[in-house]
Amino acid sequence: MKELLNSPLAHVCFTLAVFILSKKLQAKYKSPLLNPILITIVLVISFLLLTDTSYQDYERNTQVISFWLAPSVIALGYALYSFLGEIKADFKKIIISMIVGSLTGIVSVFITAYLLGASKATMISLAPKSVTTPIAIEVSKEMGGIPSLTVAFVIVVGVLGAIFGQTYLKLIGVNDPKSVGLSLGATAHALGTASISERGPDFSAFGGLGMALNGVLTAILAPWVIKLLLILLY
Repeated sequence: MKELLNSPLAHVCFTLAVFILSKKLQAKYKSPLLNPILITIVLVISFLLLTDTSYQDYERNTQVISFWLAPSVIALGYALYSFLGEIKADFKKIIISMIVGSLTGIVSVFITAYLLGASKATMISLAPKSVTTPIAIEVSKEMGGIPSLTVAFVIVVGVLGAIFGQTYLKLIGVNDPKSVGLSLGATAHALGTASISERGPDFSAFGGLGMALNGVLTAILAPWVIKLLLILLY
């Protein structure tokens, strides 16, 4: 029985079933707390604990799912191409807003962590929290952070953004697809972009653009900003 529960078929079927059911629950009850990604994470972790399965085994058994991550990201390029004219028309505004957003994200979390008494390593690990995991890990590693801690922060920020991001933007009156997409893509990376994908291709396109631009800008700006903040604070 244990071998069956730890098999690739069981892990793939369980993960897909939980995600599909979570999507149906969210569609029925319209609650941001019923975020499919969050529910899937919680239930998969519970399943692994109950069946005494290591994460390494689960990761290996579900590579058929992980494989589609890269094609799905590349597919965002098609959406971007469809709105290339709008992107060109507002390119300067987009770049300026992304630079300001990237700097604000780095500086605000760094200073907040400092005021709360966090260590230098923790502050550095927090700085690239809003970008995709590969970029965040490299920035953290280069600056002396803790990559594993950075990954945890990236996941938490992405999940929170996916759950509460749209609700918050609605409360402050932000409904334009460009603004919503860029905001969630820049602050909650892939998870934020996925949370708005069903609202239309324009949301997906600008979410992907925000995610990509913030990733590049953070990789460039974060090392310099972190060094400056460390000098000013210490």
